[in-house]
Amino acid sequence: MGICCSCSAHKPATTQDQDPTPSTADHVSAGSDDFGNGWFSIASISITTWMSLPSSSFTTIWGKNVPESSQFSDATGSGDGALANGQNATNSSVTVFTLAQLRAATYNFRSDMVLGKGGFGDVYKGWLKEKLPPRGIKKTAVAVKKLDSSSMQGLKEWKAEVYFLGTHSHPNLVKLLGYCSESGERILVYEFMKKGSLNYHLFGKRSVPPLSWDIRLKIAINIARGLAYLHTLEKPIIYRDFKSSNILLDEFYNAKLSDFGLSFWGPLIDSHVSTRIAGTMGYIDPEYLATGHRNAKSDVYSFGVVLVEMLTGLRAIDRRRPNEQQFLVSWVIPFLSSKRKLKSIMDTRLKGKYPLKEASHVARLAIRCLKVEPKIRPSMKEIAETLEQVEVRKYKSIRS
Repeated sequence: MGICCSCSAHKPATTQDQDPTPSTADHVSAGSDDFGNGWFSIASISITTWMSLPSSSFTTIWGKNVPESSQFSDATGSGDGALANGQNATNSSVTVFTLAQLRAATYNFRSDMVLGKGGFGDVYKGWLKEKLPPRGIKKTAVAVKKLDSSSMQGLKEWKAEVYFLGTHSHPNLVKLLGYCSESGERILVYEFMKKGSLNYHLFGKRSVPPLSWDIRLKIAINIARGLAYLHTLEKPIIYRDFKSSNILLDEFYNAKLSDFGLSFWGPLIDSHVSTRIAGTMGYIDPEYLATGHRNAKSDVYSFGVVLVEMLTGLRAIDRRRPNEQQFLVSWVIPFLSSKRKLKSIMDTRLKGKYPLKEASHVARLAIRCLKVEPKIRPSMKEIAETLEQVEVRKYKSIRS
C-alpha cells in the first residue's frame, strides 16, 4: 500500500515522496519501475512527508478512542471485524474516524490534496482541527491513505497494517493515528513526517541538500533499531519490503519504518498470501527469491542494500547506468572492503566530508549483511549495536 507518483497538495505546499507500490499480483516490484524515470518525472516534490504529532491532541474533537474489544468491518462491510484467523483490528488506543470527518479533513478527497497514488489506492494530505480556547482552531497535518474499494488484495494489507500498528509501538515505527471503515471505504490515517523519505533525500532533485554523514549514520542506527524491535518480539515480525522509500524522516531526521501491509507475523495473513514472494527487486534477498523461504535474515540483506545506497547515493537498480553497474550490490561489493576503493564509490554529494574510518566500518557491515548464505549474516540486534559503537567512537574521538 505504497505510493507511486506525486503531485503538490495545498495548505500548505509541503509534500512527500515515495516509490511505487509492490504489484498487487505478486507483491514484487520491478526495480526498474521503482527507480526509473517514469514515476519520478511526474513531479519533483517529495510526497512521503508525515508530521510526527501525538493523536491525543485531536482525538477528542475528531474521533473516538477505540476500546480493547474494538473491531472493524470485513471485506463485505458486514462489520464482523474479523481479520485473518479471527484477529481483531487493534487492542490499543487508536482513533476511529468517521468518513465524514476524513472527507472534511481532505476537502472531500479533493484531487489537489493527492500526495501519491499506489497500487492499493491514493494518499491524501489532510488537516485535522482542534478547538482551542477561547475561539481558536489548531490544524494538524496528517497523511490519509484511502484503499481502492475494488482492491480485495489490498484489503488484506489494510487489515494487516491496522492490526500491526494498532498493537505495536516503537520510536522507529511510523505511528498509525486512526482508521475508518465505513460505507465500503477503508482508510488509514498516519502521523505526518516532515522531512519525507530517505529515498527522496538520496535520489531526489539535486536542489535538495544532501544528507550529511552524521545524519546518514543516525538514520542507519534508527532503522536498525526498528528492525531489531520487529525481529525480537515474542512473535517475531519479518518486514519483507524494507527499502529506502519506506524509511520516513521527522523534522530532526529521526527515521521510522512505514508500510507494514506486507509484513509477515504468521497467524495474521492467510497462508497462501504469506508464502508468496513479497518485496521490491533490488532489495530482495536472493535466497528468498530463489527458494521462497524467508526469515529475519532476509530483512538483513535488504538492510545491507540500503546501507550501500546511503554510502554511494545510488539507487539499488538503475537501468540508466552502464550494464555492469545497473545492479548496485553486485557492482560495488568488490569496492566495500578496501578504504581506497571505497572512496571511489562514496556519494559525491558528500564532497569528501565524512570520516573514512567510519565509512569503512559501515561498508564492512554492509558486506556481512549481503552475504549469500543467510545463516552467516548478522542479526539486526547485532547490526544496531555495531552501528551504535561506531557512533560512540565518533563522540569519544571528538571529546579527546
